[in-house]
Amino acid sequence: MRLIPPAAAAALTVLAAACSSAVEAPYDPGVCYYVVPDEAAENGLRFNVVARDQPQMEHCAARLEEMRLRFVGLGGSNREIMGSYQGKFIFIDATGVKVGDTLTGGRYFFLARAPGGQLAIPGAIQRDIDGRPIGVIAPPPEPAAN
Repeated sequence: MRLIPPAAAAALTVLAAACSSAVEAPYDPGVCYYVVPDEAAENGLRFNVVARDQPQMEHCAARLEEMRLRFVGLGGSNREIMGSYQGKFIFIDATGVKVGDTLTGGRYFFLARAPGGQLAIPGAIQRDIDGRPIGVIAPPPEPAAN
């Protein structure tokens, strides 16, 4: 049986502790946050409420994009922003919106940036407000009676 060297065991312990202390996005139902780095905060981030009673993540992304455009219109230079909604992190940049469970982990594509700069739901995941698919497959026809 091979034993793990003490230095490797200590490194694994440090890595496990670092993974367990990852910053988590708040899970407040319907609350959209703008996330900014803040060295004075306990976890290094400050979560500022942008909007409440947001029914879906798309609405939160729209509120964050609206805020970003207002700041840019006032002379701001921040083209990329970060937010959170119900335990997920939202990342807005020149290509669109990506969503991830953590700050540094994998991100999946959520909203595309149209040629005019607007955010659009890609056709493959487009839904109406209550989450039902737009295109619904009709049930098969009833068999004809002989």
